Amino acid sequence: MTSNQPSPFPAPCPRTDVLIVGGGLAGLSLAVALGRAGIDVTVAERASLDATVDPGFDGRVTAIAYASWRLLEGIGAWQHMEAHAQPILDIRVTDGAAAVFLNFDHRALGNEPFGYLLENRHIRLGLLRTIQDLGTVHLQYPATVDGMEAHPGGVTARLGGHGALRAALVVAADGRKSPLREAAGIKVLGHDYAETGIVTTIEHEKDHLGIAHERFLPAGPFAVLPIAGRRSSLVWSEKHHVAKAILALDDDAFNAEISKRMEGFLGTVHAVGPRFSYPYAVHVAERFCADRLALVGDAAHGIHPIAGQGLNLGWRDVAALAELLVDTARLGLDIGSPLVLERYDRWRRIDTLTLATVTDSLNALFTNDVAPVRLLRDAGLAVVNRIDPLKRFFMQHARGTVGTLPRLLKGEAL
Repeated sequence: MTSNQPSPFPAPCPRTDVLIVGGGLAGLSLAVALGRAGIDVTVAERASLDATVDPGFDGRVTAIAYASWRLLEGIGAWQHMEAHAQPILDIRVTDGAAAVFLNFDHRALGNEPFGYLLENRHIRLGLLRTIQDLGTVHLQYPATVDGMEAHPGGVTARLGGHGALRAALVVAADGRKSPLREAAGIKVLGHDYAETGIVTTIEHEKDHLGIAHERFLPAGPFAVLPIAGRRSSLVWSEKHHVAKAILALDDDAFNAEISKRMEGFLGTVHAVGPRFSYPYAVHVAERFCADRLALVGDAAHGIHPIAGQGLNLGWRDVAALAELLVDTARLGLDIGSPLVLERYDRWRRIDTLTLATVTDSLNALFTNDVAPVRLLRDAGLAVVNRIDPLKRFFMQHARGTVGTLPRLLKGEAL
């Protein structure tokens, strides 16, 4: 589905409709969505993009909200992932040692789960295997963008090791410290939380029953997320110096720290696989677009993981941008025009700022251990747990089905 606009580029230079820089989960998802709709896409990535090589379990897991599952199903990628997925059936929220807890049961909204837990490697491999079936998506790796030059009808990008490529639009999916965003002069707003997230995988004695636990401790959220088998992904927050000390512990002491915080609700537990850590910070780009450039995923934003919405927010970018580009291309218009990009910016930036503010406020509320504040939030949990309409509203948020959704997130075709 190529634009009818005349090309300003010299004939020897290869052409694509959209150049996506970054072959992470957001970038590959956008490539599949556009490619399945007939738009010619090239993905440039520094690392390998080989669908035949399973890199093995590295501890990274994503909570896929129900709306994001609709996207993956709609672009034909879920069939390559579902065998490894663990449904999230219930969500249980507790405030430290308080007896009060909030329980979300998926059956209150029907038979569908809140979402799925899936190792990142299986998402990546599933997307790459989907691309193998598409003749419209081309992978260039290892490749870096050594420079870009704008023209009236598009952009010429110089890809290290792969020559020049012309495109109507470039999409920056190149991460939190996006070189393309910086080159475009787009600033970011945000701050550091002075917290470190410790991530690992645990095996446990009792079955998790598909329940995701979000425990709010004085240092921050402590999430136990069910994955296939009697395993869970553990994400817990500590101040930088405390996290550094915990990560330096031997296996027995590290397991003891986990057990102390879990208080035995899954029986005996022990960590398996590597330990990861990363600093928590929030950032939102001042603009999600520039001349012939759109930002998606971490290049556009990063939020506190308190609600597990990081990659799901990126998938919302993917669904919105794919819808705008496909609709524009079907009309034979310029997919990289300012009008298209400004619509994308308005749609996504407001939603992102709202969610960033909500997660920032929730973190401030639940890490405040002052007695009156603790009593107030426990009362709030109790109220939400008892009022069904209010409870259903929060459950719909957890499923990602609230707001002005793009078609793919509503389960509709592009």
